[in-house]
Amino acid sequence: MRIKEINALSVEDRASKLADLRIELARVRTMVNAGGAVENPSRIRDLRRTIAQILTVDNEKKLGIHQPVEEKEEKPAKKTVAAKPAKAPKAKKEAKETVPK
Repeated sequence: MRIKEINALSVEDRASKLADLRIELARVRTMVNAGGAVENPSRIRDLRRTIAQILTVDNEKKLGIHQPVEEKEEKPAKKTVAAKPAKAPKAKKEAKETVPK
């Protein structure tokens, strides 16, 4: 799930989704521990990440620090520049000679 989707859920929906994800994570971990083959091993990571995101959103809302995700504005297209003229090499500075006093 994406953060936008999690933010759009109500408190009850987030709680039920969290319970479902925890049950699925327990089932997948049980299969791994039993030595069975898992279809998608990266699913464990995805489940853990989604659970953490839901818990984070819940905690932010409880503390009142939740900031809504802003839509990204489209940036103006970059101007393409034709071949730039080559710069002339800089002249090297001559070393100054100091006269000892």
